[in-house]
Amino acid sequence: MLITVLLIAVTCAVSITCFSNASLLERLLLWPPGLRGGQYDRLVTNAFVHADGAHLAFNMITLFFFGRAVEPFFERYIGMVGFALFYLGAAVVSVAPSVMRHWDDSRYRSLGASGAVSAVLFAFILLAPWTTIYVFVIPVPAIVYAAAFLAYGLYAGRLGHDHINHSAHLWGAAFGVVFALVMEPRLASVFIQRLMNPSFGLY
Repeated sequence: MLITVLLIAVTCAVSITCFSNASLLERLLLWPPGLRGGQYDRLVTNAFVHADGAHLAFNMITLFFFGRAVEPFFERYIGMVGFALFYLGAAVVSVAPSVMRHWDDSRYRSLGASGAVSAVLFAFILLAPWTTIYVFVIPVPAIVYAAAFLAYGLYAGRLGHDHINHSAHLWGAAFGVVFALVMEPRLASVFIQRLMNPSFGLY
């Protein structure tokens, strides 16, 4: 789980630094005019900055628990560097639709690792759909959480009444599943078999 720990360490260091450095935060977050000006690094750096401590903690705790579970699986196929690139690729892909939608909106800003973390989480769910996970101390089968997560993301994203980038969550989740299936196509039949044969367990 070396890459997972490194990603958490770097994200915490950058995010905490930006809590007291507004100019650095503005330079790293996702901002369409910056991309139009050639600052394409924002597609990645936005995943390393967060709005506040709670935002950072929620994403990093999720990454810790599920990253350590899927990282060994990914490493068997693409190595440690491959897993790191998977995470960074998820960060980019998850915000790409938002960038296209807000390309001419100078007021739009987005930040946080949620898209990349969603990719890790949904790769885990593909591997272990009936594993019990805890959502705010409530035990829930992973596949049930996935369905609720997707439904809420679609609903809330359509309303657009909050300041959460639900699109990034959904696209990140999709990227995690698709990447895992491309990496190991046999996962599709394994997932269906496990889905049809519930085996509950704690994680």
